[in-house]
Amino acid sequence: MTTVSDHQNTSDSAPAQATPNAELTHEEIFGAHEGGKLAIAPTAALTSPRDLSIAYTPGVAKVSRAINADQTLASRYTWTSGLVAVVSDGTAVLGLGDIGPRASLPVMEGKAALFKNFAGLDSIPLVLDTTDNDEIVETLVRLRPSFGAVNLEDVAAPRCFDLERRLVEALDCPVMHDDQHGTAVVTLAALRNACRLSGRDFGSLRVVISGAGAAGVACAEILEAAGVGEVVVADSRGVIHPGRDNLTPIKAELAERTNPRHVTGGLPEALRGADVLIGVSAGTIPEELVKTMADDAVVFALSNPDPEIHPEVAARHASVVATGRSDFPNQINNVLAFPGIFKGALHAGSRMISDRMKVAAAEAIAAVASEELAADHIVPSPLDPRVAPEVADAVAEAARQDGVATA
Repeated sequence: MTTVSDHQNTSDSAPAQATPNAELTHEEIFGAHEGGKLAIAPTAALTSPRDLSIAYTPGVAKVSRAINADQTLASRYTWTSGLVAVVSDGTAVLGLGDIGPRASLPVMEGKAALFKNFAGLDSIPLVLDTTDNDEIVETLVRLRPSFGAVNLEDVAAPRCFDLERRLVEALDCPVMHDDQHGTAVVTLAALRNACRLSGRDFGSLRVVISGAGAAGVACAEILEAAGVGEVVVADSRGVIHPGRDNLTPIKAELAERTNPRHVTGGLPEALRGADVLIGVSAGTIPEELVKTMADDAVVFALSNPDPEIHPEVAARHASVVATGRSDFPNQINNVLAFPGIFKGALHAGSRMISDRMKVAAAEAIAAVASEELAADHIVPSPLDPRVAPEVADAVAEAARQDGVATA
């Protein structure tokens, strides 16, 4: 069987790295963004009249007629089979919040550049000047012939949950909200390896997630799918449980699926004796609460730019600590996940990105890091060239096992 990595068309060498923690200058940043970070280049030679006749008229008409007769040929004779639409409404951009579509465009261009660099995938940033889910769904349905997959980016919760669900139902192609599932996949990979180091049984873990936004909900879902023993989720009002009032529909679903011991109260009650803390909130968690966790606990403080608890403080009580930052060990970085996930899904001709495919991606990421496993190395470097091909192969195989692959 041909593997996805056999078609990898990016360099096997990692990009050159700047001096770690070197201060970024205003001129350096704005100079790199001037004119944008993307360009379109032809893949066919256009240096002679014959080249023009093949690539454009009259030759192109034969290809268009063939596609008209057999719509499936579009994936072979156009770039759509490897094209990702990076879609945002600009309502939850990085740590900047609702800054609108135009201000979000540099981020979407950056995401498209990451797709190309790490997975060899072309992508088009599409920033939409609407926050109406009906309008976004209708727009992408009408644009469907132009792309092969949709990466939702920086859409605010709770609207992002409904938008992703509706797009998955409306489009016959892979759709993933990376702020949810990219974070969740890498978190699962890191937790797998943290358990290997600490000798913990994955199925008996007690996990507390602080934060019930996009990433928090997705982390809870993937941990349950992967077989974690107990997941308790807390938001700014306390632990989510069926007895709480004013729960959103998403949080009401969480209340039914999580917290099997029916813990009530807040983080003090949830963290007592817990094995794992996953912070995906904008709040802070005092050292006194981490002290109450189980011995040799695992702490993932993923809020950016300020972790819920400083990693050096967390390390006084935890055997493994991770953050979302590049200047501390164990960065939980979505770039470990999304390039390979979309590469594998597109290669397999998958109609969707299933739970099995996400878990397979996490296992592949964990396997790469396990070769040099240590407390300060539970996930690979975001620049490790092995990651995207391994993830893509695992995701494509999972799509075939799920019966959602067409290639």
